[in-house]
Amino acid sequence: MAELAVDPIEFELFKNSILSVADEMALTIHRTTYSGVLKDNMDYSTAFFDNAGRLVAQGFTLPGHLGSMPSALAAIKQRFGEDVNPGDVFVLNDPFDGGMHLPDIFIFSPIFVDGELMAYGGTICHHTDVGGRVAGSNASDSTEIYAEGLRIAPMRMYEKGKRNDTFFAFLEKNVRLPVLVSGDIRAQLAACHIAETAFVELCHRYGKAKVRFYMNELIDYAERMTRAAIAKLPDGTFSFADHIDDDGIDFGKPIPIKVTIVKQGEGIRFDWTGSSPQVKGAINATLSFSKSAVYCAVQSIIGAGIPNNEGVFRAIEVVSPPGTITNCVLPAACAARGLTGFRMIDVLFGALAQMLPDKVFACSDGGNTGISIGGYHADRSPFIYVDFTCAAWGGRPDSDGLDGISNLYANMASQSVEITEIEQPILIEQYEFIADRGGPGKFRGGAPFRRSYRFLASEGVLQVRSDRRVFRPFGLYGGEPGRPSMNYFTPKGRPTKLIDSKFTMTIRKGDLFSHEVAGAGGWGDPLERDAWRVLKDVQNEFVTLEAAARDYGVVIDPARLEVDVQATTALRARMRQARGWKAIPSVVREPALPQAAE
Repeated sequence: MAELAVDPIEFELFKNSILSVADEMALTIHRTTYSGVLKDNMDYSTAFFDNAGRLVAQGFTLPGHLGSMPSALAAIKQRFGEDVNPGDVFVLNDPFDGGMHLPDIFIFSPIFVDGELMAYGGTICHHTDVGGRVAGSNASDSTEIYAEGLRIAPMRMYEKGKRNDTFFAFLEKNVRLPVLVSGDIRAQLAACHIAETAFVELCHRYGKAKVRFYMNELIDYAERMTRAAIAKLPDGTFSFADHIDDDGIDFGKPIPIKVTIVKQGEGIRFDWTGSSPQVKGAINATLSFSKSAVYCAVQSIIGAGIPNNEGVFRAIEVVSPPGTITNCVLPAACAARGLTGFRMIDVLFGALAQMLPDKVFACSDGGNTGISIGGYHADRSPFIYVDFTCAAWGGRPDSDGLDGISNLYANMASQSVEITEIEQPILIEQYEFIADRGGPGKFRGGAPFRRSYRFLASEGVLQVRSDRRVFRPFGLYGGEPGRPSMNYFTPKGRPTKLIDSKFTMTIRKGDLFSHEVAGAGGWGDPLERDAWRVLKDVQNEFVTLEAAARDYGVVIDPARLEVDVQATTALRARMRQARGWKAIPSVVREPALPQAAE
């Protein structure tokens, strides 16, 4: 190793080659998987490690998995040590032994070259079902891990190339859709095979010694780049807190999440002390998930071009006391921990907005909402629909928030209406943007959408995990909070009613469920928004005529759809005088009370 030197051109070629391996693994899963939550939502990640278990490259997929893969492989290495052989494949999903929540199954394949362990390929996929009390294994109202599904300790799925039939038999007997789950596992195995084939080719091209050298250099390179980027950030201490409305068990009891960022020179620490103790409901997060949120937030502010690997993580310290909602311990339920991850992202950006006011956007929709519908057809064959819905980004320092776009932490696509209706006993009756929901601001928050599901089977179970009903997505620097999320249920032939943000309930043929995602927060004073932008929003039906005047002080002629400049100038002057601001508020986080159904 000592005699080798970095050739800049050769290193750049190697870097791009090894990063492309992780991306090719991700494309393999996308092309070969079975379930909608993978092929449409794309709730999976791929990664590549050296033989010591250090992350070298992670595929361009889900930011929420950034900190999870190294923790999972570390659990495998702790369990098996040096007892690793060609043809072995390892698996786990236990949140308290390397995993995050039970639907996320990790698969790792060691890669040997000429008999020497050189690397690992790794994948994580959210599976449609892993058993438990509720179809989809993702209910927010479970109160302990033992109710949530099959808990897989670190073990061998294949041993020296031989399939572990006991594992597969046990898995297939404990999930509702074994064909789907087994098919998705095969997609993960195919991705690991792609990693092995590509890496062996790299070793033959460069030689094993140079590959080891350049993998180590790539990690060091990412660390140098990260520390240099962190050094440019302002020093100081920045704290922020927000709340989850409740955990779905203790209704109406807010759950605080707080972070304190200490930045000094090249070092940065994120401390979750002050966050709630772990709760009864299934929204508790593991430490690896809390790390993922931090890494995602940091990567979003330090600029593109830095590989996602161990070097980035070396430069960032994450502190989270055990037994809290950001670092849960047994017997915590954690199936719906995604909700807490998204709130952690909101909190992180609230703190980073104090550090970088001209760079950080206002709060996004607070996503994502998890919706599961499961049951049995007339022939008793099971069906399960699992969907994760995100919708809007917060207003930005120089532009509006994005409309209908997945939360930064998720990078998920939306499931196709047509495919959903073909594969599931569900009719999607509405999928549309909602007016007047994005937080008003100089740059308004992104518009959310409404999605309505008509149930067509005789009976099933509907499970919903949502939030931002009370604690709305905050605005920044005079921007107003986004409007709250809503859940409506219409039993067949009966009136519509507003229902809780988190619930599990029986549904029957003809029943209609509608979910409205929360709007994102606005950035800057709404009265400073260009009138032509407000007019454009009215024309695009993101803002109504009434809201244009009420929220932005813009008067629009309803017949000609033109701005009345004189009336707008007068109205804005009256509104500024009435509110009497002496300074622009830094953050607006005004809780909204639940609204009655129309």
